[in-house]
Amino acid sequence: MRRPAGPDADGVGRALVKGISELLTPHTAIIDAAMATEGERVAWVGPESEVPAEYSRWPTLDLGGRAVIPGLVDSHTHLVWAGDRLDEYVLRSEGVSYAELLAAGGGIQKSVASTRAATENGLLMLARRRAGSFLRGGVTALEIKSGYGLDTESELRMLRVARQLGEDGPQRVTTTLLAHVPDPDVDRHVAVDRFVAETIPEAARTGLADAVDVFCDEGAFTLAEAERILEAGLRYGLKVKAHAEQLTHTGAARLVAALGGVSADHLECATSDDLTAMAEAGTVATILPVAAMLLRKPVPSASVLRSSGVTYAVASDHNPGSSPVFGLLPALQLAIATAGLTVREALIAGTANAGKALGEPSWGTLHAGSNADYLVVDSPRALMPLYTWGSPSIKEMMIGGRSVWRKDG
Repeated sequence: MRRPAGPDADGVGRALVKGISELLTPHTAIIDAAMATEGERVAWVGPESEVPAEYSRWPTLDLGGRAVIPGLVDSHTHLVWAGDRLDEYVLRSEGVSYAELLAAGGGIQKSVASTRAATENGLLMLARRRAGSFLRGGVTALEIKSGYGLDTESELRMLRVARQLGEDGPQRVTTTLLAHVPDPDVDRHVAVDRFVAETIPEAARTGLADAVDVFCDEGAFTLAEAERILEAGLRYGLKVKAHAEQLTHTGAARLVAALGGVSADHLECATSDDLTAMAEAGTVATILPVAAMLLRKPVPSASVLRSSGVTYAVASDHNPGSSPVFGLLPALQLAIATAGLTVREALIAGTANAGKALGEPSWGTLHAGSNADYLVVDSPRALMPLYTWGSPSIKEMMIGGRSVWRKDG
């Protein structure tokens, strides 16, 4: 690839990216495309034969006939944690249910103990390594949840690590304060009161959280408790979302829709009426196929999602217990194989729709004004990364118009 020499004389980084065999926006396919980028933004996208004169004089980046897709957006991860849950993984393979593990004090509680015991620098080092795996798999932006602290200071510590990752870059990061389960070390009512009156206000006051999430299910929070938590988040200016209808049907998906939340995630036990309510409210349905498969739950089907009219995203749900997957591409590929998404639908679900699920509608798209976050595919065919399981067909990753990773050779 021939690369531009550097910034223009006025110091503004500009480039005309040419030699693109196919560009997916992701909603539209442009053959023999070109794209003009200025600073961190896309200035223009279209057929190379129609490049406006004002961009034709900009420094050129020639991709030599490779394809381009938007950078992947992972809208649901638990990237900050310590320890491992290998024993649980083995037990589940032998037939022990996730609910049984939770009831016995395992599951999330094991990660809580390990995460509380880790230093902040130790958590940051671990999270950086995981983020690097996602980077090499094409993820340019991701959400990171807390949830393995349970007390205020431990939750804020996790959020500080997530914020630091975003500040260090190169990936874009949104942070979410997660009410995962009530703290077993205190009375349940006290734990919920503390989260509402102390943890949420402090996360908002310090600017560490962009959103609040709640796990509403058997072994976690009740619907009434979830409503208190999400309404408190709204009062403090946070976006709201929920782990909804995963193990049992609770009504959490409709609660999120009624509150104008950005997304309800999991949805293995959701009904078509739940999805219709979400569609009417503009709440994104985020499916997490890796966790569904490992917990032996049905993945929401593409046909039901389509018929409801809901906007749907796919995310990794990276976590140490139910989804120890290090990248978004495997989740997208599983959504194709198990939920019945088309390959093009999967790409949209992991880019533009995932951005909407985070309340960041310009993420995961390539159009005038969007972030110049894109992947150079190591093929003239844009959908190749979704086809090559286990070996991402990515030549180079650009975030904000700058190269942040490139495959050797």
